[in-house]
Amino acid sequence: MSSKKIILPNGKNIEGEVGKTILEVIHENPKYLVAKTNGKLIDLTTVISDDFGDIYVYDFDSEEGKQTYWHTSSHILANAVKDLFPEYMLGIGPSIEEGFYYDFYTHDKSFTSEDIEAIEKRMKEIIAKKVPLVRKEISKEEAKKLFKDRNEEFKLKLLDEIEGDTVSIYWQGDFVDLCRGPHLPHTGYVKYIKITSSASAYWHGKESEPMLQRLYGISFPKKSMLEEYLKKLEEIKLRDHRRLGIQLDLFSTKDILGAGLVLWHPKGAVLRELVERYIVDIHQRYGYQLVRTPYIAKTDLYKTSGHLDFYREHMYLFEIEGAPYAIKPMNCPMHILIYKRKTHSYKDMPIRYFELGTVHRYEKSGVLKGLLRVRGFTQDDAHIFCRPDQLEDEIVGVIDLMEKIYKDFGLMNFEATLSLRDPNDKEHYMGSDEIWEHAEAKLKAALDRKGMKYKVMEGEAAFYGPKIDIHFKDALGRLWQCATIQVDFNLPQRFNVTYITADNKEEQVVMVHRALLGSIERFIGLLIENYMGALPVWVAPIQSVIVPVSDKVLEYAKSVYEKLHQQGIRVELDASKETVSYKIRHHVTQKVPYIIVVGEREASAGAVAVRVRGKKKQEVMSVEDFIKYIKEKIENKSVEF
Repeated sequence: MSSKKIILPNGKNIEGEVGKTILEVIHENPKYLVAKTNGKLIDLTTVISDDFGDIYVYDFDSEEGKQTYWHTSSHILANAVKDLFPEYMLGIGPSIEEGFYYDFYTHDKSFTSEDIEAIEKRMKEIIAKKVPLVRKEISKEEAKKLFKDRNEEFKLKLLDEIEGDTVSIYWQGDFVDLCRGPHLPHTGYVKYIKITSSASAYWHGKESEPMLQRLYGISFPKKSMLEEYLKKLEEIKLRDHRRLGIQLDLFSTKDILGAGLVLWHPKGAVLRELVERYIVDIHQRYGYQLVRTPYIAKTDLYKTSGHLDFYREHMYLFEIEGAPYAIKPMNCPMHILIYKRKTHSYKDMPIRYFELGTVHRYEKSGVLKGLLRVRGFTQDDAHIFCRPDQLEDEIVGVIDLMEKIYKDFGLMNFEATLSLRDPNDKEHYMGSDEIWEHAEAKLKAALDRKGMKYKVMEGEAAFYGPKIDIHFKDALGRLWQCATIQVDFNLPQRFNVTYITADNKEEQVVMVHRALLGSIERFIGLLIENYMGALPVWVAPIQSVIVPVSDKVLEYAKSVYEKLHQQGIRVELDASKETVSYKIRHHVTQKVPYIIVVGEREASAGAVAVRVRGKKKQEVMSVEDFIKYIKEKIENKSVEF
């Protein structure tokens, strides 16, 4: 009998006899979760075939292992719900970045805390039974009969969307689900499991579809890992920008306004204005020209750009006087129109256009989340038109600017990925080998010049060109995709964007799309969560609050207020009738960087007692010294106190 090489997570190789299952060869071990061969993930219970290449086995330390572990956990959750509530219908239940969820049609009922407690108990019972997960391939017609008999309407909807004549299902005792897999060999592989939250979600994320109830969960092979995760989850809740947005009175969303649309309150508007003013100023210092474009355009523009064909489902379309229009989903086509208003020489290059461009895109309601995912947002959007020989320098310049911006905001922990085309699937990318190789080489060279570590992602490039993505790591170690630098061959070709060379020939420009904060809304959400609302003093909407201890010193407090206000410090005077201790507690919860307490002693000395955020001890100093101190913190964009 022939055999295939099996590579274990520790790198050890063993021979797997064709005709046996992978599990028979490696023996049951809860560390080994899933396998891959010929680029495809497969169950460990799969029979080894002559068609297999080398077989790689994964544990929980790998992304493949985690996703399989969590996918099986979602089936355990669904099994438990169906055992307890057989009338509820199954939706979908994928693994996600951290954990898993499952959607259920509950006939307009919500899961109570008692329900969740009972479901968790039942999940543990299913795990203890070590129920095998058995994959079967059946015809689509058989699957329709199976799920019709079980009154699973949403599985029938899914079957109508699946192409082909056969589908795979997984049996788990009496429970069955429509699923591609792969899965763990049996439920006992899952050791520690917990439902973390519940929410409502429309079927397929569309408001026109039925409302389902979603249960989120997490699972781990070790109890300590679960405990650590739940502790992190509590920290995430404390940092949730939506909660802090209400607490700090920064922004809100309202059903009557529409999902994914944000109302900026006075303090939030100040914060946003500070971020935007900074970002405009620094771009102008780095050689970008400021442009402005309208919020709507005729659809002809987006037909030329290709967005109407490839992005229509995310666009808002309407008519004016019988002509089709769209609300702007992208700024790039309009920047091209500005570039093309006149002929450009090679001597003019590079040309860098920058705009705080507000765009609107239709996002499914199920993915909307505070400021992080919205339908109307503003990008710090720029497009660089350059010659091929300038590309590397321009990319380095963008990275330099990105580093400066993130340093000023105190966000210096980030990772880079380099997305290239799939070398074995070139026909799905536009542009010649020559221009792809040039662009990819320049992106690599720029990252190497900057000494940045990066992960190469083959096959992750856009069809129109390669790109660099920057992922910021926040205070909890979470990665946020922010800055992106994309080389585009598509739009210059579609719009015939050219320049005149030294020998008087017309050549196509190299176009670079780049956004460094990305969405202003999303970036502010990131800032709030990273700093838990305690923003650096230079972007704090209110930098200082003056608290007089009594009406006797109110006039002195007003004079201090005027001195600070005249120096451009964002200051408030709290002359309310509340007690001093109440006022201080309130402004501490509002994350004000400096609380200034003034009493008769301070008034007679021309001084102030300064309480620095995060510290209980007050420091007495002259008004002039405090002004000098806080202005230095602001001008240096200090994140320290």
